[in-house]
Amino acid sequence: MNENIRKRNELLAQKVIKGLESRNMSGIYAVDKEEALKKALELIPEGSTIGMGGCMSAREIGLVDELKNGNYDFIDRDLETDKRAAMLKTYDADIFLSSANALTEDGVIINIDGNSNRVSAIAQGPKKVIFIVGMNKVCSDVDGAMKRARNVAAPINAQRFGLSTPCAKTGSCFNCKSPDTICCQFLITRFSRHEGRITVILVNDDLGF
Repeated sequence: MNENIRKRNELLAQKVIKGLESRNMSGIYAVDKEEALKKALELIPEGSTIGMGGCMSAREIGLVDELKNGNYDFIDRDLETDKRAAMLKTYDADIFLSSANALTEDGVIINIDGNSNRVSAIAQGPKKVIFIVGMNKVCSDVDGAMKRARNVAAPINAQRFGLSTPCAKTGSCFNCKSPDTICCQFLITRFSRHEGRITVILVNDDLGF
């Protein structure tokens, strides 16, 4: 990575971390994917029950493989025949892994969901939530973050899932009411009432969508 970009991201990450702290959440900066993996594992005690939404960022840093192969109770929805039971088990997990569709410079976290299992678990249920967020998802304010979530993350995810939505066909949001829409629930996490519950690992890399 270009040294100037690296330095800019490091400075911006410190601003985001201060914003998160002002909202009763924690932030950690990782210089690369390898350090992000190390810091994530430091936050997850062995024996923990861990649930996850569709978090590509956790997969990209190698965290999912480590949890599957380590001494952890990882709830793997892909292997469960009863998806609903797996989702319900996740609500009582020790730790929930997620990424963000976007994150503001002052620490507001934006997520859009179709089935809503991800946003509901972020809001309530699991004892702790760990976000893995690439610096490519940091936006100046909530308006910019919502635009990123709807016009970047949502179309890519709709294409990834093979859905028949206008955004999957055009690459931008139509504010649709398609049966396939994944923009069913919008979660704006602006504060955590429970100190220590939410931690964001900011990674100096492009992760997820």
